Amino acid sequence: MKFRKTIGYGSGPWLALVLFCVSIATGQGPAPETAPPLFPGGGLISYNSVFTTRGLTQEMSGGSIPVTARPTFSHEADFNFTWGFFHDFDLTVLIPVITNHFDVPGTPVDGGTGLGDAMVLVKYRLYRRDSQRGTTQASVTLGPKLSTGRTDLTERDGIRLPSSLQPGSGSTDLFLAGNWTYTGLFNIKRLVADEDFHSLLRSQGTQATRLGSDLESRFWLSYRPYESKNGNREWFVGPVLTWLHSEDERILDASQRGSGGDVLLAGITTYVGVRPGLHVWLGMDWDAAHSTGASFMPVRRHISFGITQQFRLHF
Repeated sequence: MKFRKTIGYGSGPWLALVLFCVSIATGQGPAPETAPPLFPGGGLISYNSVFTTRGLTQEMSGGSIPVTARPTFSHEADFNFTWGFFHDFDLTVLIPVITNHFDVPGTPVDGGTGLGDAMVLVKYRLYRRDSQRGTTQASVTLGPKLSTGRTDLTERDGIRLPSSLQPGSGSTDLFLAGNWTYTGLFNIKRLVADEDFHSLLRSQGTQATRLGSDLESRFWLSYRPYESKNGNREWFVGPVLTWLHSEDERILDASQRGSGGDVLLAGITTYVGVRPGLHVWLGMDWDAAHSTGASFMPVRRHISFGITQQFRLHF
């Protein structure tokens, strides 16, 4: 597929401290470094609010919504719990509440709100090396996305909306991730390079539809311009570059060509530790380039913010 430059907005989001996101077009969360697990015996609760805007698809034929249509606007409220149950391991449970809207100028908005598909993820740090420069860490994460989400939203005339506009997918899918963090880049102790590479491998779900599997690579270069002497407060900020790939959907085992595609996003993320254990973050990403599939709806703008509270569960 060919790429073309755009002036529109893009997408790029957040995660919880040890989470790597459920859907495509996600990004930094409460921790500036995504590879380290939560400390043993520790826990956190987190809320993450993600607003995503997509470009319009091809014109609707006969006034009906295309079967591969994605929300032109969506809001995802993620509630996260993470537990560091063992050294180098942690467990994350994510429960999303999703609002989807499909809006075409001149017509009423279709959509609604419902519980999304929950995720249960286990993270393992397989590598750590400390040096005078800083620390290099690598981890892997995997777990299922469960079919807990709502799949019965309807149009104004009572016809059920396509599966791609439902808060839930009706399928049980597999989430896989690899993360790498390199502190002290160029021997600058406050400069951190962080890579998050993850994929959601989908199976067939509601309405005999298999949504396209997603792949995301996100690189964040962050600098810490402020850190209090006692380490209780800190501030990270830096640019983000994200590549998103989604495969074509399959309906009744027939491929819907042109429904998948690629997006290149550029943005900025900031993370602030306001007091010990309490963190807030904000991120924005814009569409820099995207492929031009016949019914592909690229992310044009993505805004995310959240708050996390860490605590100790046991010693």
